[in-house]
Amino acid sequence: MKSAALSYAGYEEPHFLEACTLCSKPLGHNSDIFMYRGNTPFCSQECRQEQIENDEARERRWKKVSSSSSSSSKKSTENSKKSATVQTGTLVASN
Repeated sequence: MKSAALSYAGYEEPHFLEACTLCSKPLGHNSDIFMYRGNTPFCSQECRQEQIENDEARERRWKKVSSSSSSSSKKSTENSKKSATVQTGTLVASN
């Protein structure tokens, strides 16, 4: 389905199975298409594997950044707790 606005402008959005997501090589009608994460097409197992490795590396970097920022905020909270001095007890004053 295409929208009326796109048809009117003379622009037709390409079908998602027309080209490899990674290298943009046209996907043939009688050739294998390697899918990843639902609707992401690739022309070969190599292109698909490269995308998988790219995604895994991105996720590892994100987790590393996420864990380092949460650990630095924990350290900051711990340091602020250490620097705050609180005295408890009874205060007696007389005139």
